[in-house]
Amino acid sequence: MNRRGSAAAAAAVLLAAASLTACTIGGGDDDDTSSATDSAGIPDAALAVMNEDRYANSRWQIYVEDLESGDVLVDYFGDAMAEPGSFVKTYSAGAAWLEFGADSTLTTPVKASGEVVDGTLQGDLILVGQGDLTMGGRTKPDGTVSITDLDHNDANPLPGATLTPEDPLTGLNDLAEQVKASGIDSVSGDVIVDDRLFTGELVGQPVTPININQNIIDVLITPGASEGDPATGELIPAVAPWTLTVDVKTVEAGGTTALDDPVDAGDGQLTITGTIAADADPTLKVYVFDDPATFARTAFIEALERAGVAVTADPITPNPDAALPSEDEVAELAAVAELASLPLSEEVTYVMKISYNRGAQTLICRLAVAGGSKDCDDGMAVAGEIWQDAGLDTTGASLVDGSGLPGNFITAENAAQVQRIMMEGPDADLWVDTLPIMGVDGSLATVQADSEAAGKVFAKTGTLAAFDAFNTRFRIVTKTLGGVIEAESGRTLLFTVMMNNAFASPEDYIDAVFQANDDVGAMAAAIQQEY
Repeated sequence: MNRRGSAAAAAAVLLAAASLTACTIGGGDDDDTSSATDSAGIPDAALAVMNEDRYANSRWQIYVEDLESGDVLVDYFGDAMAEPGSFVKTYSAGAAWLEFGADSTLTTPVKASGEVVDGTLQGDLILVGQGDLTMGGRTKPDGTVSITDLDHNDANPLPGATLTPEDPLTGLNDLAEQVKASGIDSVSGDVIVDDRLFTGELVGQPVTPININQNIIDVLITPGASEGDPATGELIPAVAPWTLTVDVKTVEAGGTTALDDPVDAGDGQLTITGTIAADADPTLKVYVFDDPATFARTAFIEALERAGVAVTADPITPNPDAALPSEDEVAELAAVAELASLPLSEEVTYVMKISYNRGAQTLICRLAVAGGSKDCDDGMAVAGEIWQDAGLDTTGASLVDGSGLPGNFITAENAAQVQRIMMEGPDADLWVDTLPIMGVDGSLATVQADSEAAGKVFAKTGTLAAFDAFNTRFRIVTKTLGGVIEAESGRTLLFTVMMNNAFASPEDYIDAVFQANDDVGAMAAAIQQEY
């Protein structure tokens, strides 16, 4: 498929308030409420959730459809647009899936720009980024992607993130060993990362074709042996010139763990401050690189040296991309090493299970490239064309990015139709496997874990929040859950539940978000049991 996307020239017109105003679920005229909800088909247990005081000012959109028969079982404002948050990843990941195929892989090459004479490359080594999301750093022995229920990408805003056991530098080590095996013992020129395939950013962070440890460095803080002792810290991966200064005090067991986000004090010197309880597990924070290519270059040079390849170039200078030949010339160079990515189905699993924002946007960037553009923003139009060709009424969505930031709008019915298209495809089982499983893994690991519906709801979450300065409180802009249900009756259901606008005090905000996550899960469980 040869497509060319174009960036949107105008902002979407948001047709809004009147059509999105939800009917009252609790209170008011009992007869009117009963009539509206009976016709919508919402199970009583789900209505009970909607009636909770915390949702007194909320809007709901709910849609449930039988996959086989097409019967609509629940339609409560299913055609009303609302912000879905990270549920948008089903659109971006699904478009990449339809375009490239579930089994497709990328190959990241290392090119040699000169001749090899007596084991010395008289020229440069060029690592050409292709948009591989994990670069071998999350591959389990069975070839699948390694995930945790709360990923390191979310360590700063959310407590409890953990690391996978794999070495994030595995792919670079593999490439370096291949360079050595090709007969190169030393490099007289430079080592350069070619990250020109596409350009993009997400909330001020670069989205690039090179991804080493998801372009972040992990800062793991361990409490001291007892109260008053200094905490210790570790950088993962350990790559020059990055070092860590820890100014974290160990407080009493059961005390408050409050770590500030790491700060770059200059020249690769990260500092972290705060407190950590004496009985706390090692606690994770992260630092996101604004220059991923330079980090990748240094890490690759260190990998080359570990493999026995001497490099004369300074390993910690900025990536010398100005010295790169033209892209056409690089394409013609011989590859001295190649790294195959995980299959797209595994990359999508990583994106969906833990809701990896920059990963989802990278998929949009790859679609832009497939459409002939280097501008990641152009990938959105390409995604739209793919969905149109697949039979989706794309006017049921208004999307501005692939990750689910503010400004995206969908209808609950349209979201279910996305699932229908994927479930009617040849890799339906693989697609379902990418989604978080309620009560089992990913962003739904702790949701309704004791419910009879646990393990039978496969769905993508979505969350957005904002600060209400007028009332000094937080607004949960959206909590969305949608995907596939294995119903108690044996039917396969396509569903979407969207809640917009619930409120919480600053001290209760995090708990309120997790509560909302469990509440939409409870609604999915009610649907699973009812139908």
